[in-house]
Amino acid sequence: MEAYLFVHFREKRTPDGEQVYFGISEDGFHWEEVNGGDPVLWSYRGDKGVRDCTITRTDDGRFVIVGTDLSLAYGMPNQYDGSWEEITRNGSDSLVLWESENLVEWSDQRMVELGDGQFGCLWAPDITYDSQNDEYVVHWSSSHRSDDYQDKAIYYATTESFETFSEPELLYRKPDSGVIDSAMYEEDGSYYCFLKSEADPAGIILVESDRPTGPFTRVEAFDRTMEGLDGARYEAPTAFRLDDGRWCLFLDYFGGSPETQGYVPFVADSLEAEFERADEEFAFPYGFKHGTVLPITGEEYDRLQAYEKDPSER
Repeated sequence: MEAYLFVHFREKRTPDGEQVYFGISEDGFHWEEVNGGDPVLWSYRGDKGVRDCTITRTDDGRFVIVGTDLSLAYGMPNQYDGSWEEITRNGSDSLVLWESENLVEWSDQRMVELGDGQFGCLWAPDITYDSQNDEYVVHWSSSHRSDDYQDKAIYYATTESFETFSEPELLYRKPDSGVIDSAMYEEDGSYYCFLKSEADPAGIILVESDRPTGPFTRVEAFDRTMEGLDGARYEAPTAFRLDDGRWCLFLDYFGGSPETQGYVPFVADSLEAEFERADEEFAFPYGFKHGTVLPITGEEYDRLQAYEKDPSER
């Protein structure tokens, strides 16, 4: 791999912000916009917005993007009556999905219903490959009817093809607070999952397991990374390996205006090590939100750098 693709959305107050955007980089720190900074994919189904995007490269060479089916620009003042509580209880029980073989030509949008009528909104999906079972673990955060939609937990379903999915199961529940925004990575045979804890502490935590479906235990050494930070204002972790072998962890800071807020980079030699903040090494052309980084080839980088999509094209 010679470059990186960042799939994300933009926290704008207009509907075009809650769509799929691409950024590309040759080193993982200095990023440029794709398609002139306009969306690459638009959601026309469900809530007609897509947030919290993730992307994976499958073992047969396809690319799959999955995201949250939600538009605050449309939905918050309309069907959700301006209420996050209403979204939590009655938001979409589907995820949005696109597929591609080359990163520039994408399938029609599909809605993947996973909620089985028992969940509130399905938030922030992530995809982890389970090499032992040769399948993909799609995990997300949600509240559940069983406790009257109180603290959110992480749930998962498995798939071999992204066509059919297993019944949802619990992946991880924190006993003293809700958790959201799971992002999982394999290193040396262990699976590490970053999470946003909503309290005790309010901030990013790390849990570890020898299987991507758990059980998970806390990695308390990571807590040192969050010391001195206003943890409640960081969410949406995503990580990737740099060419030099270090891990880069991006945490989404939402303490500024919608136009300027976005990710802050941290680096470490391993996922269990303490991460060091690396702002001075990092540049992105605009404020961007919750996404996932995928290593890509130099050829794929060149293809995306040249990509242009007319605004009238779906």
